[in-house]
Amino acid sequence: MTSNRTGAVFLGAVISTLFVMPARADKVTECTDESFCYCVESDLRDTVAARVEEIRTLVRAQRNQGKAVGYLSIPLSSLEGSVFGVNVKVAAEVKELVEERFGPRFAWMLNPGASAFELPKGATGADYMLMWTRVLQGQDGLGADIDFFYFVGPSDFARHFGLDAKGDMEKLDAYYDGLAKTDPALSATVDKVKFRNYYALRASTAFSYGAHDEWNIARSINEKRRGKNAKSGIGQQLGIFFDGRGVAPALFDSAVSAGSSGVCPQ
Repeated sequence: MTSNRTGAVFLGAVISTLFVMPARADKVTECTDESFCYCVESDLRDTVAARVEEIRTLVRAQRNQGKAVGYLSIPLSSLEGSVFGVNVKVAAEVKELVEERFGPRFAWMLNPGASAFELPKGATGADYMLMWTRVLQGQDGLGADIDFFYFVGPSDFARHFGLDAKGDMEKLDAYYDGLAKTDPALSATVDKVKFRNYYALRASTAFSYGAHDEWNIARSINEKRRGKNAKSGIGQQLGIFFDGRGVAPALFDSAVSAGSSGVCPQ
């Protein structure tokens, strides 16, 4: 009896190991350079690499038309009252407005919320950030394919909801009710109070994991551009906008806390 019990325990441990080990092996640390590493799904690395080349081809086609290429940084994922579908709509609206601001013939915004850039189901924020970091940094880390970043701010979201500093939370409350009529699952997945508070108080890249990484990427690219050519490097920096306005140099020279970046736990 003792030997049988021991064998059963050993067999159970082996089976447990077989199920546990692959799950741990699925996550690997992938780095774009010495500054940005992500804990990603190992089986998505080839997909990410292929998607990066597709996006680079798309971007270069716009640049070949003489257009300045901007990258739109916007919180997309549902978090603390945020709604993915709403954020995607705002991203499309801001892309159109920025292109209109500079002229569609002369500027084109790369919108990460577009469905063409989706990764397979199960992809995490880290997987997406590995993809976008490679796109933004380019092959030499100097962001050769990008001319400016536009970080979405509170007024960009306010425009979508029609907020005018008069009863804004009431308007968001009504928006939620209208959205719930077309999306029956909304009330079960997103609390109305959290929705109202998020879009009234926190809707901006300041509260986004991915946007924090993108800010640091922009800062890193500008730092490398300055270092490569001390005489003209400052003039070759990427333009940085937040909430529709150009950012002061002291701000875009500063790093922020990391979002999705980081190595896999040991």
